Amino acid sequence: MSDINSLGVVGAGTMGHGIAQVAAQSGLATCLVDIDQAALDRGIAAIEKSLARFVAKGKISSQEQAAARQRLTTSTELSALADCQLVVEAVVEKLTVKGTVLGQLDKICPADSILATNTSSISITKLAASTSRPEKVIGMHFMNPVPLMKLVEVIRGLATDQATYDAVESASRRMGKVPVEVHDAPGFVSNRVLMPMINEAIFCRYEGVGTAEAIDDVMKLGMNHPMGPLALADLIGLDVCLDILRVLQDGFGDPKYRPCPLLVKMVDAGYLGRKSGRGFYNYA
Repeated sequence: MSDINSLGVVGAGTMGHGIAQVAAQSGLATCLVDIDQAALDRGIAAIEKSLARFVAKGKISSQEQAAARQRLTTSTELSALADCQLVVEAVVEKLTVKGTVLGQLDKICPADSILATNTSSISITKLAASTSRPEKVIGMHFMNPVPLMKLVEVIRGLATDQATYDAVESASRRMGKVPVEVHDAPGFVSNRVLMPMINEAIFCRYEGVGTAEAIDDVMKLGMNHPMGPLALADLIGLDVCLDILRVLQDGFGDPKYRPCPLLVKMVDAGYLGRKSGRGFYNYA
């Protein structure tokens, strides 16, 4: 494939609208799709707020802000992505949902289009099997918040070909990111290392070893982490953390990935972190 100039994003949540923003800023014609118009509206509002913040801080000019916004279109129909050279799926972290979306995109997009998934833990090989083009399916795991974080884990499935990898690596660099190649395994590198740490911090809270503030202060002041693990869990979303831990537990069959009962209970209660207003901290 020649250089990628058009990109689609499915899912206007925190990750999806962040990916759409950096794509539009980098000069790519970008289409953000979500079946929920209200979610699209929230995503666009978040993008506009983020761009305005960049202008206020002198990181981009008002002309660049306007140009990025002009490159960005939205739709509630997947068919709007029919001409995109690269489509990034950024829906909920569930194998069945992601597989369904990729299967639908496989029918809509041209045969030479690349289908990427922003999954944070699910097998790329398994997701690619939902399509008739596994050689053109790849993982692009962006970090949150996408407009600020440099890393993209680029994950090949068993069938992903070199041309697909090269095109995605190039597109990632164009978007201002640093692509790092990792192999297809549960949690890849980032969440295989991060989630057990977060889970252990939740066990410390569960067992009364310390308050949330104390646990986070130890990791910030003692380990020089910019954010404590419980505050980070709230930022990621406790439901997302639970989904990833279950993928790790199922994928490796190792009890060390067992989610802390407190995490399960909080998700059941709807305490999902920042997005719900309450997690280990109160954001109301």
